[in-house]
Amino acid sequence: MKKSVYIQSVGSVSAQKTFDNSSFLEDIITYNDTTIRVIDPNYKEYIPPAAARRMAKGIKMSTVSAKNALTEASIEESEIDAIIVGTGLGCIGDSEKFVKDIIDNDEQFLTPTRFIQSSHNTVAGQIALGMGCKGHNFTYVHSSISLESSLLDAKLQLEEDEAQTILVGAVDELVDHHVNTHHLIGHIKEEPTETSNVLKSQTKGAIFSEGAHFFVLSNKKNEGSYAELLGIKTFNTLQIEAVETEIIHFLNDNSLDPEDIDLLILGNNGDVEFDTYYQTLDEGTFASHPKAYFKHLSGEYDTANGFGFWLANKILKGSLVPSAVLRGKHEIPSPKSILIYNQYRGENHSLLLLKKC
Repeated sequence: MKKSVYIQSVGSVSAQKTFDNSSFLEDIITYNDTTIRVIDPNYKEYIPPAAARRMAKGIKMSTVSAKNALTEASIEESEIDAIIVGTGLGCIGDSEKFVKDIIDNDEQFLTPTRFIQSSHNTVAGQIALGMGCKGHNFTYVHSSISLESSLLDAKLQLEEDEAQTILVGAVDELVDHHVNTHHLIGHIKEEPTETSNVLKSQTKGAIFSEGAHFFVLSNKKNEGSYAELLGIKTFNTLQIEAVETEIIHFLNDNSLDPEDIDLLILGNNGDVEFDTYYQTLDEGTFASHPKAYFKHLSGEYDTANGFGFWLANKILKGSLVPSAVLRGKHEIPSPKSILIYNQYRGENHSLLLLKKC
């Protein structure tokens, strides 16, 4: 018999004040720009300064997020059986710096540090080295479903009892060359937009950002568990008219009906060309369902759904839906089941289903 999978703790570094687990979106930060960066914690409290100076930003964000998740789970580092990380771009900042050094130094006198830290699996490797974890260590680079791939790997291992406790993370950092490229191809909004109004902007492109989100998953439930992870499904491509049908099939596969879902969390990012995928859910079966959004708080990046997953877990554990994410005037006193639907530019659709413990 397959075991159930539970989220035991969360950790997040984002454009909001999320690295402190004692608060939950109580002080919303609003930006007016085309790109937004994370609110940096005091890295010295988590990482020795000498080590931090050599770390890429993605590694530092992930270290803080992972340590917060491990601390909240109240487990020893030796109890972690595996570390799985999803990332769309990895440590792209060091990659860019290394290529720049090659050009500037005419391919001579290069130090290997930036090359070593530029690979996508650097984050998972650095965390494992710091913890002394010699177990399964894997990085998924699956664009905007990188987090979902990591969660699926962990879920399968836990269900089959191949592992008991797994640290799962998602991270992406924002760097200049990446931003400039996406400005040129129209994936980032042309004009600065206030984040609180971005979902109503009616313009092309999104507000790009960065973040790191880590979670401790286990096949054993305890008093502090956030939620049970019931199901995960991804689609490379999906026609707009098929979204509702596929969601219903997904729920049925997990022995649920649409009326069993208390809250839909959607990945709208304010791109007028692609938010239409979510707008279809305002009609038909899900028209009256309460809906919440998060990318006006987190910004858009390959693993932005990590913020959505963090949000869903916090809502289920605290039995509270912050007004900053809720659309309309629905009252949801104590949601018990949440469905997260996300996609990016019409591709890499994902469904995550969570139930309150």
